[in-house]
Amino acid sequence: MTAYLDDTATSAVETELDVAAIKARYLEERDKRLRDDGVGQYRDLHGDFEHMLDDPYADPNFTRDPVVEDCEALVIGGGFGGLLAAARLREAGVNSIRMIDRAGDFGGTWYWNRYPGAACDVESYIYMPMLEETGEVPTEKYAKAPEIFAHAQAIGKKYDLYKSALFQTNATEVRWNEDRGRWIVKTDRADEIAARFLVITNGTLDRPKLPNLPGITRFKGHMFHTSRWDYAYTGGDGRGGLVNLADKRVGIIGTGATGVQAVPHLAEWAKQLYVFQRTPSTVGVRANRATDQEWFKSLQPGWQRRRMENFNNLVSISGIEETEDLVADGWTDVIRRVLLIQRKLREAGRPAAEAFKYAELADIEQMEAIRGRVDEVVKDPAVAAALKPYYAYFCKRPCFHDEYLQSFNRDSVTLVDTAGKGVEGLTETGVIAGGKTWDVDCLIWATGFDYAAQRKDGPEVFGRGGLTLSDKYRDGAMTLHGLQSRGFPNLFTFSRLQTGVTTNITHMLRELAAHVAYIVKESRARGASVVDVYEDAEAEWVEHTSGAAILRKRFFEECTPGYYNNEGQVRTNPKNANYGGGPAKFIQILEDWRSDGRLSGLELS
Repeated sequence: MTAYLDDTATSAVETELDVAAIKARYLEERDKRLRDDGVGQYRDLHGDFEHMLDDPYADPNFTRDPVVEDCEALVIGGGFGGLLAAARLREAGVNSIRMIDRAGDFGGTWYWNRYPGAACDVESYIYMPMLEETGEVPTEKYAKAPEIFAHAQAIGKKYDLYKSALFQTNATEVRWNEDRGRWIVKTDRADEIAARFLVITNGTLDRPKLPNLPGITRFKGHMFHTSRWDYAYTGGDGRGGLVNLADKRVGIIGTGATGVQAVPHLAEWAKQLYVFQRTPSTVGVRANRATDQEWFKSLQPGWQRRRMENFNNLVSISGIEETEDLVADGWTDVIRRVLLIQRKLREAGRPAAEAFKYAELADIEQMEAIRGRVDEVVKDPAVAAALKPYYAYFCKRPCFHDEYLQSFNRDSVTLVDTAGKGVEGLTETGVIAGGKTWDVDCLIWATGFDYAAQRKDGPEVFGRGGLTLSDKYRDGAMTLHGLQSRGFPNLFTFSRLQTGVTTNITHMLRELAAHVAYIVKESRARGASVVDVYEDAEAEWVEHTSGAAILRKRFFEECTPGYYNNEGQVRTNPKNANYGGGPAKFIQILEDWRSDGRLSGLELS
């Protein structure tokens, strides 16, 4: 990739690629996909499709006696966020911990998403947390879902969390009791748990969403969402072997990260597969490989944290300069080179507009390589043309796969490209796209998740004086470090609001969990039973993070619609954005705050 550190190189690249024409194509493709209804194009699953929320992996006849107790800490959520929080609290000396999750086991995302081909798209050695603590060794660089799910269970066993877990349980009311200095949490199983500290770690990759299509209730074939994969119908398991599809016409709607992983398995086993595409994904080389056991044994203590930090610094615009690339994969190869241009020019004191221009050129050059790979792999020129993504690299989560594009060379696989319009509707027997009905026996939704569902359907949180968290956030989130909010003492919430967001999400969960455990440990050591946030500290953080968040607005407005930019309706409230200074800077802020030792901004009583 060109270095872009002089005007001659810049001019040559612009001439060679016809940057103006490519940018015009990007906007043209975006405009094809813009819709007035934005996120309203998706339907609520209540009613006709409420069964899609059911847990196909848990015992439907499960019952237990209600739990009424007082505990030191309650963690709502059993994914990696909840597991990390509980484990770090355990290490901090908190023995009385209770956990709640509506699933039937730990795992979060990896409990629900068991579709064939589901795998980690970030290196296992940095994505799977607490490898050193558990002694687990990933079998390959990019582990598959069954292995990641088993790792979540291993953390639960290592920290003795199963005995305190209430699975298949939903919190229905969360209310602060000032007199008791406790959070009182009630559930749909008649539990009433009083907890001094409360950690809410509800994730976002468990509640499916469906497009609100005409005729969607008329379809009489078999239908399910990828997050509730029906192996009783398809046969096989998370690693493939979908033998029951040998005589079936299958349709899959959605070509994002999930679709990219599931399509090769469906292509291998289905009699006929129709892949319905609104927007193609970027698909780079994955190059997965088995773990070198001797190499793994040679790693020194602290290796995982170092590897996480190395990766985060390389893919973060505010990252620290690294002389080596420990992970060395598609993420670091692409993102590092694009961001390095901005970072180098910024350090040289060059104008921000100039840095943006050069990074944009690097991005376009990378996307040209992605589109070139499609031509190299896909034999049919028309199909290849439809599979080429025309948008900036960071507009959607990039994908890496070594079998997805190849699937379209099979005679049994048909790409139904909708030219950005999406599927038009359903009939009793099939899918309407491009004015034609494609009859299918089975329809699979790879349409992603409802990121707002947890806020809509989760329990309301009542803080001091009966103030609800919804009311507190009515004009935008108000927090200190994205974790705590004044008027809601002893409460910690894990979300993207005003916190750092990084490619490797478990790294950020690790940092948030460490921060919570530190605050709890220090407050107990200092004899405090209640920890709240000072109003001025909260206001200062909101002002700081809001200013940084505005910088990315223009970029996402020019992106093709997707969940990254709220389906083209870019959120304008900077208070509800993630920390715009980048994950490396956010982590440094937390570390500096802890090193200072004064618990600045916190009111202990």
